[in-house]
Parts: sequence; C-alpha cells; structure tokens
Amino acid sequence: MSRIEAPRSEDAVVTSDLTDRLLAGLPAEAVLTDPDVTAAYANDMASFCPAGTPAVVVLPRTVEHVQHVMRTATELRVPVVPQGARSGLSGAANATDGCIVLSLTKMDRILEISPVDRIAVVEPGVINAALSRAVEEHGLYYPPDPSSWEMCTIGGNIGTGSGGLCCVKYGVTAEYVLGLDVVLADGRLMSTGRRTAKGVAGYDLTRLFVGSEGSLGIVVRAVLALKPKPPQQLVLAAEFPSAAAACDAVCRIMEGGHLPSLLELMDRTTVKAVNDLAHMGLPETTEALLLAAFDTPDPAADLAAVGALCEAAGATEVVPAEDAAESELLLKARRLSLTALEAVKGTTMIDDVCVPRSQLGAMLEGVERIAAKYGLTIGVCAHAGDGNTHPTVCFDAQDEAESRRARESFDEIMALGLELGGTITGEHGVGVLKKEWLAREIGPVGVEMQRAVKHAFDPLGILNPGKVL
Repeated sequence: MSRIEAPRSEDAVVTSDLTDRLLAGLPAEAVLTDPDVTAAYANDMASFCPAGTPAVVVLPRTVEHVQHVMRTATELRVPVVPQGARSGLSGAANATDGCIVLSLTKMDRILEISPVDRIAVVEPGVINAALSRAVEEHGLYYPPDPSSWEMCTIGGNIGTGSGGLCCVKYGVTAEYVLGLDVVLADGRLMSTGRRTAKGVAGYDLTRLFVGSEGSLGIVVRAVLALKPKPPQQLVLAAEFPSAAAACDAVCRIMEGGHLPSLLELMDRTTVKAVNDLAHMGLPETTEALLLAAFDTPDPAADLAAVGALCEAAGATEVVPAEDAAESELLLKARRLSLTALEAVKGTTMIDDVCVPRSQLGAMLEGVERIAAKYGLTIGVCAHAGDGNTHPTVCFDAQDEAESRRARESFDEIMALGLELGGTITGEHGVGVLKKEWLAREIGPVGVEMQRAVKHAFDPLGILNPGKVL
C-alpha cells in the first residue's frame, strides 16, 4: 500500500470543497474525512497491488445518496472507487489518490424474497451468508458461496463475478443475477434485466455489469434468482498418492455423468496448513485430498458410485461422511484453506487460474515445478469440478528476494494456465493485479472493444480508474 502522507495545502482546499459538496446532500455521519479512518479503506486483501490515499470515504444508505455522490464526482472530475467488504483478491477495491471511496456496506437490506417467483431483491451491502440464511427460511437456496461468504457482499460478488464451492453443479454469480439498478457515472439511475423467469429484450446489459469491477456503474439493487432448497448434502473424502491421481478421479467423475454439488481438491501443502491452523486431524500422509458431495435424494448411493471411481483412479482411502455434522467439518476444512496458507509465511498471493478439467493434472504438476524452481511454498486448493485452481504462493513480505520470487512465480502460473487453454481468472477478477495479463488473454482487438464499452458508460474515466483495463 502507498505510504500515506500529510496533505499539501492545495490538496486540503480541494478536499474541503469536495467534502462541502458531498455534505450538501448527505448526512454528516456518511462522510468520513479523518485520515486515520479513511486509510483503513485504502485497499482490499490482494498483495502486490498499489493503493492510493482517498480524499474521503462515503457510506451511503440510499440510492439518492449514491446519485448525489456520482453527480458531485462528475461535476468536480473526482474519481470514485466503489467498495464492498474489501475481501477481494485482485486490488479492484484499492483507492486511488484523491478519490471518493464509496463503501456500500450500509446498503444492506434484503428488500424482498418471493417463493413464487423464486427471486430475492437485495441491496449491494447484503452479506452473502445472510442472504443464504434468509432465503433458506422460505425453503429456497442461493447457490453462489465464495469461501469468504461470511463477510463478502452481494455487490462485491456481482462486481467480480465470483463463484464458490458449489459452482460445479449450480454455476457462478452471473447465472443468478436477473436484473440490476445501477447508478451511472453522471448520477442517472438505470434499470437492467428483469424479474421474470425469461426475457431477451435488447442487449444483455445485466451480464455486462457482472464482473465489471465497478468500472461501468454502481450497483444499488439486484434481482437474484433462487433455487428450491436441496436435500442436505453428504460429503466424501478420498486420499490419493499423487495430485495426478486425484485429477484423474475428477475426470472419471465428470466423464461418468455425475453431478456433484461440490468437488474440491486440497494438495498436501494445503492439508498440512489447515491442520497446523485448526488441528482438524486431516490425513497429512496424503498427496491430495478430494472432497465430493451430493445433495440428491439418495446421496449415499451417489457417493458410493463416486467412491468406486476414486478407487479406480488410485485412491488409497475413501471415507464417506456419516452425517451432516461430519460433512460440515470437512467443508470447514476446505473453507479454511486460504486462511491457513496465509499463516504459513504471513503473506500470500492467491491465483485463480481456471483450466479445462482435462488439463487439471497438468496444471497442478506445473505448479509443483514452479514452486521447486523458485524455492517457494505454493499450496493448491481447487474447485476441481470446474477446473478453477487456487495456487497460493506463501512468502515473507519483509524478504525482498522472496517477495520478488513470489511475484515471478505468480506470473509463471498465469502463463501456464493460458498455455493449457485456460483463463487468468475464474472468479477473483482482474483488478490491478492482472491488468497486463488480461491484455495477453483477450488480445489487442478485445482490449480496444472493452475500452470502447468503458468509454460509453464512463466517458470521463472517473469510475474505478486504473482497474481492469
């Protein structure tokens, strides 16, 4: 993060004018200017992503508040950086110098839950887990569940197009966003999409905003699709003598037509890190641990079929959970993976390269080679069912040489993903961290067209500048 310096006199004048203009349409408690407070909003959880010093932090509670902020920003040509819980891993929520940080966490109301239409209407600051629990009371289910679901917001999930553990069966955030209310750069309010089960009127602007990382507009309301609540899932854990064998099992499961509600992989490094952090007693003798779950009417039968495929792929032990409590314990271990890996050295760079499932084994073998080449600890956990890997580089941020090797290894991992026919990000977004790699993936024509879209929505370039493109 950039060093925070005392404001120069001319900066103070600009900030004072900006603050006065904001306070003309906002309650005093919604406008934060104390440098010690605003500094806390400067960055998300990504490493190696520069962050500037915000001029002011605004915490709106209404759509009208957001519109006032954007009108003021447009008139004064001040950049605006929208934020949710700042749990992102690409620097997309990092402040730029002199910006307005627009934190949407106070807009946290669930406005409607309709069991008939199977939709929820929410504000952007609603916590993912809070929505999941609320709809469950109506016999419904909101599937997208990032590992940070207890803290991440729906607005942030929409901004990054996030995924989660259940994507293999239920898909990612984009598949559940039916409609949006968006405040544009100039303060106008636009509605996109629908609340109906079907609808193809015009360009799909809703999907355009999903994954745009706050660079096209500010999402202030979302209509989300819901599913009927499935039966309680049961989990199976399978130990493998190699990551390649575990990946072979994944291919067998998917080729066999099975549709698990979850199919997750943890390598040896990740398993050890989780045990060290939480003392969960996971089997550290294994080279890879595969977790498979089914939420079907007869999950035990499905687990038995998948267990047989794991054994055919070389699993040394296959243990199905006996009940929901045991299943939840295994899922807790998977959700702790990234936190546990961070504890190994104190700092991590978390990649989210997604490759075709058929290339999953090659991806993990390549990461192992890269770890050896740079003399680093790199743990891998993965949404194996959809090929989304999270190679996590563990390093000491105070060691310059190790930090440099960490960054170089991170780049090699992304290059490997592209070579295998994958993408540089499956769910974390581009932000600051992967801007150069986005250009490599989509090519010059792709960059040109995306910049044209950006200009159409944000001609002054004030919305989250320096991110994505």
